[in-house]
Amino acid sequence: RFISKIEEVLNDWKLIGISSGKPLDKGIFTTGTWEEKSDEISFADFKFSITHHYLVQEPSDKDGKEELGEDALPLPMQDLLCMNNDFPPRAHCLVRWYGLREFVVIAPAANNDAVVSESKCNLLLSSISIALGNTGCQVPLFVQLHHKWRRVYAGECQGRGVRTDFEMVHLRKVPSQYTHLSGLLDIFKSKIGCPLTPLPPVSIAIRLTFVLQDWQQYFWPQQPPDIDALVGGEVGGLEFGKLPFGACEDPISELHLATTWPHLAEGIIVDNDVYSDLDPLQAPQWSVRVRKADNPQCLLGDFLTEFFKLCRRKESTDEILGRSAFDEEGKEVADISHALSKLTEPAPVPIPKLSVTNMVHSAKKKIRKHRGVDESPLSNDVLNTILLFLFPDAADKLADVFENRASTSAGNNPPPPENEDYNLFSQFKSAPSDSLTYKLALCLCMINFYHGGVKGVAHLWQEFVLEMRYRWENNYLIPGLANGAPDLRCCLLHQKLQMLNCCIERKKARDEGKRGSTSDRSPGGASGDGAKGGDHSGDNPDKEKEFGKSWESWSDSEEEFFECLSDTEDLKGNGQENGKKGAKESVNLKPEGRLHPHGKLMLLHPGEPLYIPITQEPAPMTEDLLEEQSEVLAKLGTSAEGAHLRARMQSACLLSDMESFKAANPGCCLEDFVRWYSPRDYIEEEVVDEKGNKVIRGELSARMKIPSNMWVEAWETAKPVPARRQKRLFDDTREAEKVLHYLAVQKPADLARHLLPCIIHAAVLKVKEEEALEDISSVKKIIKQIISHSSKVLRFPSPEDKKLEEIIAQIMSVEAIIARARSLKAKFGVEKCENEEEKEDLQRFVHSLLEQPEVSVVGAGRGPAGSIIHKLFVNAQRVPAVSPLEEELRRSGSEERRQGLQSEFPPPTGREVILRASVPRPAPYSKALPQRMYSVLTREDFRLAGAFSADTTFF
Repeated sequence: RFISKIEEVLNDWKLIGISSGKPLDKGIFTTGTWEEKSDEISFADFKFSITHHYLVQEPSDKDGKEELGEDALPLPMQDLLCMNNDFPPRAHCLVRWYGLREFVVIAPAANNDAVVSESKCNLLLSSISIALGNTGCQVPLFVQLHHKWRRVYAGECQGRGVRTDFEMVHLRKVPSQYTHLSGLLDIFKSKIGCPLTPLPPVSIAIRLTFVLQDWQQYFWPQQPPDIDALVGGEVGGLEFGKLPFGACEDPISELHLATTWPHLAEGIIVDNDVYSDLDPLQAPQWSVRVRKADNPQCLLGDFLTEFFKLCRRKESTDEILGRSAFDEEGKEVADISHALSKLTEPAPVPIPKLSVTNMVHSAKKKIRKHRGVDESPLSNDVLNTILLFLFPDAADKLADVFENRASTSAGNNPPPPENEDYNLFSQFKSAPSDSLTYKLALCLCMINFYHGGVKGVAHLWQEFVLEMRYRWENNYLIPGLANGAPDLRCCLLHQKLQMLNCCIERKKARDEGKRGSTSDRSPGGASGDGAKGGDHSGDNPDKEKEFGKSWESWSDSEEEFFECLSDTEDLKGNGQENGKKGAKESVNLKPEGRLHPHGKLMLLHPGEPLYIPITQEPAPMTEDLLEEQSEVLAKLGTSAEGAHLRARMQSACLLSDMESFKAANPGCCLEDFVRWYSPRDYIEEEVVDEKGNKVIRGELSARMKIPSNMWVEAWETAKPVPARRQKRLFDDTREAEKVLHYLAVQKPADLARHLLPCIIHAAVLKVKEEEALEDISSVKKIIKQIISHSSKVLRFPSPEDKKLEEIIAQIMSVEAIIARARSLKAKFGVEKCENEEEKEDLQRFVHSLLEQPEVSVVGAGRGPAGSIIHKLFVNAQRVPAVSPLEEELRRSGSEERRQGLQSEFPPPTGREVILRASVPRPAPYSKALPQRMYSVLTREDFRLAGAFSADTTFF
């Protein structure tokens, strides 16, 4: 049954019959692609896996079977003698030992199973022998014997009248007679047992591998940055805004030099237990590979991993910093909650300077009282340096502050550069790389690593929140944030800070307006559209003072904001819709809150110029508020009442604009408003009137004529109220308090989650910047992958930890590659090389070392790279042999003598030998068939792998 299963699998895989193919090209084992397919078969109840390994080849043009003569050898046997692919750098062990392009392996399916007893081995070998004979398959079949780690295989290949047996010896201790070439030749010859007297020539290929582990003369150049030394002196010595980069230990652990004699004839070279001709310097081929240190410690990677660990912390800021900042007899807590309700409920008298500031100061005192100055995680120096870095404008505060701040707002940052690196923030949902949020992320990352970990983070955050509170109360704009509504492409924390800035801007404009209106009543006295308004203020002197100001310049005190109209005025206002009569009456109303005339448009009925009103700006929103709002709107359901409520919520801004418009244009109608507000909804067409003249007649669009349309409803309820007397659309006081509360309750873990996109963004920029210096093509590819991967993962509100870990691992791998490139450059002295051509060769050599498994050295031991490698080995040999006393001698000049005494290369770590011959076996008149033996010898391992062919025609 077992045999028939093997035959069935070979049939399925179409491995039956004569195999054909071209002779192998040089190096194809490394450059070509290898594939494998597997199946499972069992012997009684013992499971085996059967796997076909093969090199993918283009099908040959001619049908191979015709050109193959009757006596052509099977392809695998021809491969045994092919010399183009000896010692491939990366390949299956059977490929390395026998030079095969395809083979099938039968091995126990379970990892811990092994075929150990000799009778079982023989049973398997005879089974595969029968299966090969029955099917006519010419692909070699191997069985794995002993434990997997020993990699012992026995196998067979059959062709017409020929058979090759693959045998193996694997020993721990090496018999001394086999450590050199002459001993191995003896085994080979005796194994062939050639009947001819002058033995056909044996061809030999030898490779010696030398390992260099000791780079003592190259101390690793990268020192971790010493932060304390920096903070004391100049600001940002390690620059708080920059992530560190590079490996703390040498990322290259070993250099393997393989010296190869690819084609020697027996008798040309002597290598026995007394003397050897094999001098690595004379070898015709040198190739080098580097062994990378496993996970070298790299600074950027450490920063990222440590910061990522923060995301898993559970403690709140208060728990970390000891007792809560506001818990003296619970009084302060109550105070704060009162403060919040005081801010939001309408007060009959204007609120005096709020008590929050005093509370914050007392809180600060208490924090200091609770933990002595020494206890606080961040020293004052560090803290001040960081705060100055985050808020560069704080230095100006010492000057006459109000004057300064009025002229310099946070908005006069240079316009953002339009390059793709800068705009990464919108892909990563982080923050622009010149913004406060981004800088804060970098500072927290650095503090987390160097200054007291999570405690330091909590401390800095507390100070940051206090600074935000201070700025809100004293009308200082927050630096490093773009003006305008929150940018929804950025992370939520950045949006919150922008929101706070909007609130500060509104409050500041109002406060300045209040001062302006009490001190001087001139039209241009405040912020807003002073220039635009000034020209048209002449026609109504009473309104001059309101002209230059946008609505924000009006006072915050509640009585002024809700100055309602009397009932009779209400009636007049509402009557406007009732055609001409209403219009006539309403002309008595004084126009208020005009910005400037619209240019061409006239009111339809009174025929006066149409004025653009001063309107309230719509309330800025952060994404969580938008989400909340859409949830509320969704919950209102589809009932008529729900729809009505939804319409009212959505039309608050529209209503406010209508009221301003009515106030600025007494006697106007809905058509006038639509012509200004949504010109597309007013359709004009030429018609011919009774007198035959062409006139333009306009009417509202179809959607505006739908009965009980939201616009019509809103227009009917709108009263002529100028913006300054309307209820505020955007209650900046309440919104600011909400933001400050939101910031105050963030735990370090939440903070790390919010800022992780910024840190990844910064890390990608850092890696790009470092890569630009090295220019490694494989790294460019990985960086592109990281960017596309991150932009997919970070776009979602709470990405999975596993995906984030993958991104961090990718960034770390890039850092390690760049560090390796630098390490190799230093070792090969690329920078010191004077000759331009040599320098380019060396640079190319270093790049290929990073990207290829093995690189051949041009000019072997005599080329520029070869001579450097030689020097490295000589130096490494010299160092360990020097005792302190000899070191004195060496310094005094006896260096030359010592060098002669010591061998320049250490003993080889690995010796590989391939012996090949084409010999008739078993009788003198048999066909001459390929024989091959591979031997490898390392410190604790000795293996012989032989393939011996015999002619089966007459035996």
